Amino acid sequence: MAEFTFWLIAFITIISACSVVLNNQLIYSAISLLFTLFGVAGLYVFLWADFMTGVQLLVYVGGILTLIIFGIMLTNKISSARLSQTNMQQGIGAVVSLWLLIIISLVISKTPWLEVSSVEPSSTVDVVGTLLMTKYLLAFEGISLLLLGALIGAAVLARKEV
Repeated sequence: MAEFTFWLIAFITIISACSVVLNNQLIYSAISLLFTLFGVAGLYVFLWADFMTGVQLLVYVGGILTLIIFGIMLTNKISSARLSQTNMQQGIGAVVSLWLLIIISLVISKTPWLEVSSVEPSSTVDVVGTLLMTKYLLAFEGISLLLLGALIGAAVLARKEV
């Protein structure tokens, strides 16, 4: 049953990712992106990466996707309710994607994979939290300052001149 669930989640993720790229309606692409991000979170569950699953759901589904949908719906330059965009260079993108698929498939098929029995690990959240607050504290604080600077810069750029 677990293998069937994995392949179902992988199939849904791939189909919705293709729908993100190939759909002409921006809001439909954003909704397809929702299914893609949920699918990636589901794949993280199969990897026993509970911290990455939580980050995927909170940051990408909860934050980034919400921001994208609000950006689409609240744009002040909308002249009609129908938003669409054209996909330029689809042919070139399809050829590049096909070549990448062939190269990745060859690498996967030619690699001698080591198969070992796996044991379900304990929770990774406490380990990641301990590492962020001890060994990688300086990098963690540096990234938080960088994000704060980006937030202040975005607020200054978005502010209307009075």
